[in-house]
Amino acid sequence: MKLRGPASGGLPQVRSSVRAEVPRRPQNPQPRRAPPPPTYRADRADTTESFPLDFTAVEENMDNFMTQVKNLAQSLYPCSAQKLDYDMKLNLLENTSVTCNDGSPAGYYLKESRGSRRWLIFLEGGWYCFNKENCDSRYETMRRLMSSSKWPQTKTGTGILSPLPEENPHWWNANMVFIPYCSSDVWSGATAKTEQNGYAFMGSLIIQEVVKDLLNKGLDNAKVLLLAGSSAGGTGVLLNVDRVAELLEGLGHTGIQVRGLSDSGWFLDNKQYHCTDCVDTVSCAPTETIKRGIKYWGGVVPERCRQTHQGEEWNCFFGYRVFPSIKSPVFVVQWLFDEAQLTVDNIQLTGQPVQEGQWRYIQNLGIELRNTLKDVPAMFAPACLSHEVITRNYWIDVQVKGTSLPRALHCWDRSLHDNRNNKAPPKGCPVHLIDSCPWPHCNPTCPTIRDQFTGQEMNVIQFLMHMGFDVQKMAQQQGMDPSKLLGMLSSGS
Repeated sequence: MKLRGPASGGLPQVRSSVRAEVPRRPQNPQPRRAPPPPTYRADRADTTESFPLDFTAVEENMDNFMTQVKNLAQSLYPCSAQKLDYDMKLNLLENTSVTCNDGSPAGYYLKESRGSRRWLIFLEGGWYCFNKENCDSRYETMRRLMSSSKWPQTKTGTGILSPLPEENPHWWNANMVFIPYCSSDVWSGATAKTEQNGYAFMGSLIIQEVVKDLLNKGLDNAKVLLLAGSSAGGTGVLLNVDRVAELLEGLGHTGIQVRGLSDSGWFLDNKQYHCTDCVDTVSCAPTETIKRGIKYWGGVVPERCRQTHQGEEWNCFFGYRVFPSIKSPVFVVQWLFDEAQLTVDNIQLTGQPVQEGQWRYIQNLGIELRNTLKDVPAMFAPACLSHEVITRNYWIDVQVKGTSLPRALHCWDRSLHDNRNNKAPPKGCPVHLIDSCPWPHCNPTCPTIRDQFTGQEMNVIQFLMHMGFDVQKMAQQQGMDPSKLLGMLSSGS
């Protein structure tokens, strides 16, 4: 398992000549259609929504919906032609003893939406370091992930953090919080900087302090708090969602429903394709890095999981081991062929067709992941080769069995609401979605693959051939005609 990343805070480039992207939705769609501005309560203690309109069922007929929203905004705000600021703004923690690795103050980005009682707190990803040598190297090359000294004053939300309804149909009007990752400890540490170790590892404490800060900014009046995260942040959600719920309950805020959304943080402690010495975060086996890291960070794991794995608390960093101990509702999003998992398993897609052993390993990875997810009640697992999705602006395009991820999350919201009110779950609204096709990118809605050297798009068949897929042999194994298999692949069956 590996949770280190480039300046973008995610996965380092997998050593491959292909890359996944979705060109269907431009990075900055023009013109940007603005959502209606938030409404403001005269009294924060008011328990009713000041926006009595339901903006959730807007997946269809988006243009008509946006016209209505603009008309509403113009009627409510005579100055609506002025540019409204939808960026999240940086706030450094009031408690300066809770810090980034280098001792600089930790913090968060916030965009308030005072008409909403829903809060989304997002944990950034970015791998980790687990000894002084690779932490020193990380500090030299990726200082933004260890220090707040150069953080910008504002940040624009994308994907589930976007304020645009067309990019974020169900959460666009929530209060948005982005916590930058600067603790290098998979959000688990509780250790201050000392002369001896040179770095602080306070990821778990940073989350607690941000939540306390936000209680003075409207979180105290929240109905729902969704703790979300990608990659290391996705694992951080699994480690911290119950701690956040317990913190709020202990402070007397028992009415806030705390939930988790873990994206690309469900890693396997499986055996590497090629075993290598534990030299750095890329070559080290998943279990070995966490065993070393948890000691170096002073890592904290959920209490119920700790009791189950006493003396081997590293187990709690792996989704399928910690999940049974989590009390809060959690929705898991996981690519079945996760690039970060393949990287730590030493599958190097270097542009040459993969060997048969590698191909079998990749297929078995998908099978293993499916098996670990089968008992997770709410999840979305496409058969794609990729990493991270919920903050990508194309996150609404990927589907599993005809259902998009935003739709599945909306169904999950509804099912949790109905459960609390003793209602039957809504029909035709699935929350357990996992691809059954066996190969990377056999789902036609997967992010588009491009050859890194030529820039050319590849369809599913071209990609599989590039990976060394033997159509004749696979058809024989499946007991079907090769042409029929090719037809199925072309249609995404």
